[in-house]
Amino acid sequence: MAHMQNMSSSNAFTAVNARRTFIRSVAPEPIPAPPAVPAPTTNNPDRGKREWPPSVRSYVQRSFAEENTLPNISRLEMETKLKFIISQSVEAGTLSNMDWDQLPLPQVMIQNEKEQTEYTTQISSSPSRPKGISTLTHQGTNEALSKKRKSFDLEPATDAAIDNSPWRSTDSRTVFESRISYPDKRLRNGTAPDHGSSKSSQVLDGRKKRFENTNTAPISMRPWRPSSVNESPSEEPKGPIVGRCQDLEKKFFRLNGVPNPDNVRPVAVLEKTLEHLKSKWKQERNYFYICDQFKSLRQDLTVQHIKNGFSVTAYEIHARIALEQGDLSEYNQCQTQLRALYAQNLGGHPTEFLAYRILYFLHTSNRTDMNDLLANLTPAEKNDPVVRHALDTRSALALGNYHRFFQLYLDTPKMGAYLMDMFVGKERLSALSVICRSYKPDVKLRFVTEELGFESDDESARFVCDHGGQHYLEERHDGVRLLTSKALNFFETPLKAASAPKPVI
Repeated sequence: MAHMQNMSSSNAFTAVNARRTFIRSVAPEPIPAPPAVPAPTTNNPDRGKREWPPSVRSYVQRSFAEENTLPNISRLEMETKLKFIISQSVEAGTLSNMDWDQLPLPQVMIQNEKEQTEYTTQISSSPSRPKGISTLTHQGTNEALSKKRKSFDLEPATDAAIDNSPWRSTDSRTVFESRISYPDKRLRNGTAPDHGSSKSSQVLDGRKKRFENTNTAPISMRPWRPSSVNESPSEEPKGPIVGRCQDLEKKFFRLNGVPNPDNVRPVAVLEKTLEHLKSKWKQERNYFYICDQFKSLRQDLTVQHIKNGFSVTAYEIHARIALEQGDLSEYNQCQTQLRALYAQNLGGHPTEFLAYRILYFLHTSNRTDMNDLLANLTPAEKNDPVVRHALDTRSALALGNYHRFFQLYLDTPKMGAYLMDMFVGKERLSALSVICRSYKPDVKLRFVTEELGFESDDESARFVCDHGGQHYLEERHDGVRLLTSKALNFFETPLKAASAPKPVI
């Protein structure tokens, strides 16, 4: 019994762990750790915003200024051209060396390209010299033109006051600057370009080889700048060129590279050219030809960095001729350059063209630039008779005093009447609307003629009929009368059409 008890107290089996699953467990093999990959290093350091020279900022601001806009150049075209010019200058490393004050504005470059294309087409289609452009011919009767000042009827007296108005200051950082700070957005974000596609790789490789050395870049690919006579690919130009051409007449061609001194006329020849063009204009009155010759003359002045009294005279004469022919595009280009030349006290007639600027802002309804101009006027400029007339015209329009406005219109000094002709029709419609609401039941046509600055009753009747108001004219024993009670608000419709902004062509 004692033996049995000893056996029962000891275990009769070997204890094992119970299986909890039918799948045989296998010890997992250790997974080797991946090899350490060094962190990618970037060759591009953290780039900050580029500091643009003041001359570049001023060039961009002048490009976007309202007074420098051209009616046939869209804002998108101007921005694309401006970005192309600055990008080329950055890539070529000439951003700080270029004379941005003398570089033509992008809209001017585009305009020159278009006009050169039209000129080439016209020359190729006709063996004779072109007779002019109908769209640039001033619309009006010969009698009206004979009473206005011509471009060479002005006295050569020099104005005492000089327009020292500074350039309109704006924020130095513009939207366009932030757009061109980084040519490649992927570099700004710190990511390398994708070289997976063959096309992108070829473009990047070609660009790298092309701009490894700025001095070896082709001359035609560099931004515009004056060059020396003998420029080698490894040497940068020093100073302006000196022309050697002796031709009085030369067609205008847009520069696509460094100007050749053999095709540029020196100052002595340009002075003779100006006298020749003045005589040619008085005799032939061929505006298309004269405009082309003046643009060629201005180009020769620009590439030689000529800024003196002769430059002022050349720009003033071209501006007056363009104003006489109603060519606001060329007038604006000359006006822009004259502002810079007047700021250097080189003589000329600054107050005359200051008055033209005021009238031009009235034509374009540019209140922003008008306010800036009025804020910068000096007491001497305000007392000048020509400027005072322009300021009185602005005041009459602001007050709605059409009686005073048309009195000033009939007594416009110098060539301001050509600018006022561009918006006098709209003001006549506005005055007719006021007369129809104020005078009942009718008024004599002679009253309309005198109040609205017409030269005759026939001219005022023609104006009413041209705007569809012939049904409101009635002939009686005492003369023709305008039936204001029936017309009432009739002239509001043509007034809205005349006040609507013109589409950019």
